[in-house]
Amino acid sequence: MFRRIALASALALAAPAAFAGSYTLDPGHTQVVFSWNHFGYSNPTAQFRKIDGSLEFDAANPTKASVKVTIPLASVNSNVEKLDEHLQSAEFFDSAKYPDAVFKSTKVEKGPGEGQLIVTGDLSLHGVTKPVVLDAVVNQVGEHPMRKAPAVGFDATATIKRSEFGIKTYVPMVSDDIHLRITTEAIDAKAYAESLKKPKG
Repeated sequence: MFRRIALASALALAAPAAFAGSYTLDPGHTQVVFSWNHFGYSNPTAQFRKIDGSLEFDAANPTKASVKVTIPLASVNSNVEKLDEHLQSAEFFDSAKYPDAVFKSTKVEKGPGEGQLIVTGDLSLHGVTKPVVLDAVVNQVGEHPMRKAPAVGFDATATIKRSEFGIKTYVPMVSDDIHLRITTEAIDAKAYAESLKKPKG
């Protein structure tokens, strides 16, 4: 029993040093999915093909974390070509004029449960910047079995009102509330950069 306690204590002391630093969101294992209600009949979803993000994270003090994510809006993918074109048009994202959505965290607090965090930040979308609150869960912190590098995985959810960002077409028949669901794996930034230099094949 004492041996197990000693081992647990040693791991707790070692983990923060090993898993504190800069991370890059792995675009191959990151999804930002949004959903809405369509005239009361259905609840479609769409996501984005391209995501660029960075994370500062310390396992010993997660409330000091910070994250920045940039999403090219022209990468929207609903699996319906005509809908993708409509979402990119001036009636919705107007991606020709406002090409990116950007989220920058401003505050991270502990949530009500183990591994839960409340992440407050500024979302810039459609030429408007508004505060948004994400309910996040840290899924795992450790050495990634495939990357062989420090990694952090987390999920997050939020609900925003699109009208607050000047996207008002068909409100309220097409819901004002947009539900966001995010999942990601963030890899040690140096290790991720090195992996990009390796030849594929």
